[in-house]
Amino acid sequence: MALSSLNHPIESDVPSQVLIDFPDNRLMIDLCGEFDRNLAEIENKLSVQLIRRGNQVAVIGAEESRQKAVSVLQRLYQRLEVGRAVELEDVDRELRMDPVSKNSEAMEKKQTQMPAAERVEIKTRKKSVEPRTEAQKAYVRSMLAHELAFGIGPAGTGKTYLAVAVAVSKFISGEVDRIVLSRPAVEAGEKLGYLPGDMKDKVDPYMQPLYDALNDFLPGKQLAKLIEEKRIEIAPLAFMRGRTLAHAFVVLDEAQNATSMQMKMFLTRLGEGSRMVITGDRTQIDLPRGVNSGLIDAERFLKHLPKISFNYFTSKDVIRHPLVAAIIEAYDRGSD
Repeated sequence: MALSSLNHPIESDVPSQVLIDFPDNRLMIDLCGEFDRNLAEIENKLSVQLIRRGNQVAVIGAEESRQKAVSVLQRLYQRLEVGRAVELEDVDRELRMDPVSKNSEAMEKKQTQMPAAERVEIKTRKKSVEPRTEAQKAYVRSMLAHELAFGIGPAGTGKTYLAVAVAVSKFISGEVDRIVLSRPAVEAGEKLGYLPGDMKDKVDPYMQPLYDALNDFLPGKQLAKLIEEKRIEIAPLAFMRGRTLAHAFVVLDEAQNATSMQMKMFLTRLGEGSRMVITGDRTQIDLPRGVNSGLIDAERFLKHLPKISFNYFTSKDVIRHPLVAAIIEAYDRGSD
């Protein structure tokens, strides 16, 4: 890949442009995406103009945005060179995570090679998952390095999704014998007793996000078989009492809705050879008035312990629809 700067030939007040050479035309097609959708995404997010010229892309815009766009394009092309696909989510990840260099020459040298150690990848049966923000990357690394990790932040930041992905990866590799996923069955405006069916039918809607995540990482028949064999368990928090969870990857989701006693009970289930991840959002507590959240108490009591990792997310880490981040920020401002 070659990179060169050119002055705009017509108007002196128009930002200068950078030309990037991409030697392989086939990879160039994948880089641009169907109907140039990848280029359009970069243009939209960075306020630059990208123009295809044969096996080159001209990047036009303000210096900082231009450098950022060049860096993102180079990283995506390097991804293609090693046989990896480039989808819109990969473009989004690079836009969120790639640092802007102060010097284009230094940036070009830095981007020539991306060490494998910089990439964090979770491999599952159906697909590989990569963190899309720096906070997500730190969260995944902490889950891999610590026996007990907390992920705290707003909805849509990938806390549960990444935790389940790591759990499946550890299970596939044989590092754990089973996966245990749990949630408090706390009512958020709708009474359990009013729902039709037996207890399983009443509880399953609360567990659905966990089923959804598992379905993303494991083939349907294999998942059903593992659930039937109890090698993957999805159960309300109350069902954890009296158990010792050894050689398991355990995830407690929506932990802000666990009481202090429930949280203590759950944390003390950790057995030999197990890992535990606790996720929650302190702004969405559905407990009755006057009942302390176990997540907040755990954060206060355990934060000083060196073998426990606390990881925090903000609205900048939201990877759902862009409006979700705006909604979260609006509610945060309103609560100040």
